Amino acid sequence: MYIMKASEDGKFSAGEMSRYGNIELSPSSAVLNYGQGLFEGLKAYRKHSGGLTLFRPQQNALRMQNGAERLCMPAPSIDQFVEAVKQTAIANRRWVPPTGKGALYLRPLLFGSGAVLGLAPAPEYLFMIYASPVGNYFKGLSPINFFVEDEFHRATRGGTGAVKTISNYAPVLKAQLRAKSRGFSDVLFLDSVNKRNVEEAACGNIFIVKDNIISTPSMDGTILPGITRKSIIEIAWDQGYEVVERPIPVEELLEADEVFCTGTALVVAPVGSITYCDRRVEYRTGAGTVSQTLYRGLTSIQMGLVEDVKGWTVEID
Repeated sequence: MYIMKASEDGKFSAGEMSRYGNIELSPSSAVLNYGQGLFEGLKAYRKHSGGLTLFRPQQNALRMQNGAERLCMPAPSIDQFVEAVKQTAIANRRWVPPTGKGALYLRPLLFGSGAVLGLAPAPEYLFMIYASPVGNYFKGLSPINFFVEDEFHRATRGGTGAVKTISNYAPVLKAQLRAKSRGFSDVLFLDSVNKRNVEEAACGNIFIVKDNIISTPSMDGTILPGITRKSIIEIAWDQGYEVVERPIPVEELLEADEVFCTGTALVVAPVGSITYCDRRVEYRTGAGTVSQTLYRGLTSIQMGLVEDVKGWTVEID
């Protein structure tokens, strides 16, 4: 794993690789007491040639910088971030699955490691990256079955919904576990003000397809700006689809022809059904669907199966 430290002046020391293992933290570290921490997620893919590629790591670096500014933390530069990711992927090369069989998931972390008892930014910070081989988030491309949550909420306006902070994730667990106990794959959240507009799932961003028009909730500060989301929008444009970013009432979700969600872990996952207020609606899945077309377009770039004319991939020697 990769480790790099920063003190109060915000400057990071030279990072270094070390064996994967436990780290030592003060009981009064800012991350343990006040949740001052961020994380990112990205993947390294093995090409047929045997080389490794990363997918848009600069975007992860930018998102971490934006989150760090919100949480009053220093952040690695884009070059520092990308170089650290490269080093971690190279050091864990043997764990990268064969092409098409999975990827090496990389988890960058940035958090307040310094001791601070009063509520204030930490005096020291730790940036680190560890890795794990992964397959698909949901087995194969089997459709997801969502439960729409109207009691608990993921984020509120003025909060940190658009930031990949660690404190966004534990609050969704109760709703997620409740949904899974009822036989659903995951939970889909509504806005916290009107409890009417679709926001995102616990596992990623949501898209709907109606009359061949793709719609996705607009960025209003409560939705995470997913890198896969952003990439899928561009790929859809390139393939001639009309893509609209706007508020989506839950009633409109129930009338969609097709629904899918996106994220680094799940890539592009078709939604088979959504249940809201005891009403279950099923959607088109399988061959010929928009989600399948976009999935092929994205993964072909990620795994180096087609020419990357967009310059999204970063090759690792």
